[in-house]
Amino acid sequence: MQRIPLDEIAWEDRFVRAFPGDRSEARTSRQIIGACYATVAPTAVADPRLLCWSPEAAQLIGVASPKVASPGDAASADPNPSYTALIAEVLGGNRVLPGMRPYAAAYAGHQFGSFAGQLGDGRAMTLGELVAPDGQRWDVQLKGAGPTPYSRRADGRAVLRSSVREFLCSEAMHHLGVPTTRALGLVTTGERVVRDMFYDGRPRAEPGAVVCRLAPTFIRFGTFELLSWREELPLLRQLTRFVIEQHFPELARELPPAEHASAPLPGAVVAAWFGEICRRTAVMVTHWMRVGFVHGVMNTDNMSILGLTIDYGPYGWLDPFDPDFTPNTTDASTGRYRFGMQPGVAQWNLAQLARALLPLCEAAADREALAAGLELYRATFQRQYGDTLLAKLGLARAPGVHGAGPALDEPLVNDLLALLAAEETDFTLWFRCLANLPLADDCADDVLLATMAPAAYAALSAGHRAAVLGWLRRYAARARTEPPEERAARMAAVNPVFILRNYLVHQAIEQAEKSDPARPDTSFIERLLRAARAPYHEGPEHDGLLGQRPPWARDKPGCSALSCSS
Repeated sequence: MQRIPLDEIAWEDRFVRAFPGDRSEARTSRQIIGACYATVAPTAVADPRLLCWSPEAAQLIGVASPKVASPGDAASADPNPSYTALIAEVLGGNRVLPGMRPYAAAYAGHQFGSFAGQLGDGRAMTLGELVAPDGQRWDVQLKGAGPTPYSRRADGRAVLRSSVREFLCSEAMHHLGVPTTRALGLVTTGERVVRDMFYDGRPRAEPGAVVCRLAPTFIRFGTFELLSWREELPLLRQLTRFVIEQHFPELARELPPAEHASAPLPGAVVAAWFGEICRRTAVMVTHWMRVGFVHGVMNTDNMSILGLTIDYGPYGWLDPFDPDFTPNTTDASTGRYRFGMQPGVAQWNLAQLARALLPLCEAAADREALAAGLELYRATFQRQYGDTLLAKLGLARAPGVHGAGPALDEPLVNDLLALLAAEETDFTLWFRCLANLPLADDCADDVLLATMAPAAYAALSAGHRAAVLGWLRRYAARARTEPPEERAARMAAVNPVFILRNYLVHQAIEQAEKSDPARPDTSFIERLLRAARAPYHEGPEHDGLLGQRPPWARDKPGCSALSCSS
């Protein structure tokens, strides 16, 4: 399939044309009423250089890839430096291509449970929309490209560490099969950005960067909350229609004809659309729980209307299984967004979206249908998560059990989760080891424990050792009832070999930060990206990357704890 150079792409601007916006181009922070966006151009940087690039994301949108040279590798000389420089200029914000109409989107949101009023894209701006070879439309967005009217007191910039984390995690989540936005590339700016990483009065200047990310749309729950809060009903109705027509075509046919666009929307369609958002969100959160991902800041303005993982800020991954783990220091006191709370928080966020949509559902029946979406979320998550946990164990759902009642294996699953939390046990390694567990009834205790030993962070206490053995024998007896090939296939499909552990990303960031600023060393970043492309089948690209979190990373900033600071 032919790839088109970025500067030859035909750009579109449907969102800008469809909605009112503030087109003054002023970057001054302010409240913007009666608008869905503010047009604003990226702020140029001193020395944009392409640091990272995702060929898979480029292929997705049909864009020709540049050559990203590796320091110290003579064979990696760039055959087309002018094209690479063009990519860096566009992704760094120094060049706006013909057809692009950059804008910062407006939205509100509930942050840590409290409504925060107008928020908006404070350090992100959408360059425009392009149509991929398969017909899918993609918004192309820069994060860290300078101030916008929604920046409040911030500078609109991002630092290298947060940009590397977002770039790598976006692509890693895709390869894990988790619904997510994508990352196209990352550019260093040649400038320093001052950040107080843990808000403790110790700011420092860090390398600046801009990450380019892709999504069919970056519209989020908070976009609807803003319009509903301001009682801008015509705009709320228009936005709902736009999203349904552009991204939910199966429901669009139920809308009034386009010439009646200002007419009230059928409440039943709005409710059905909300139900689909609930379903997609349940699927997304199930995948988070499957791979041990913790978003860290599940505010309603960080929830995609398409059920995609967006806004990779202070995220983390489970090393030891701990339902109370939160990687976000801002969330440490309450643990609102800790791993085990994510399903409930997603439902709470959906309830805020439903509240925002109430003005579109005036009839009692339509409001009841809207509320039913929340029950659909609960039922979908309960069913999917139950099936996922069984699949992680290699088990099929017991005959005659289809999610309406407790599965026969529920005690086995619940006892395992309690067991994993009782003493530090690596979540990812446990299930990979379990796939190799000998199932013979007469297998010796020492053999069973040795098989699972790579998942234990310390020697087991006597009581825990007995509990683990008891559970392993129960599991082996149950697993013997499954066809071996089917059990192995189920486990291999849902239990990753490789996850993007926090300490690995931290090492990649440190290597890049400590190398030559004019040509940062990205070899470890590239190594992690190669490993992330094949997360379910161990290969040479994973050498040295699959073990437990090392002791030095247990309490190290950037490995065990992060903040909302960019």
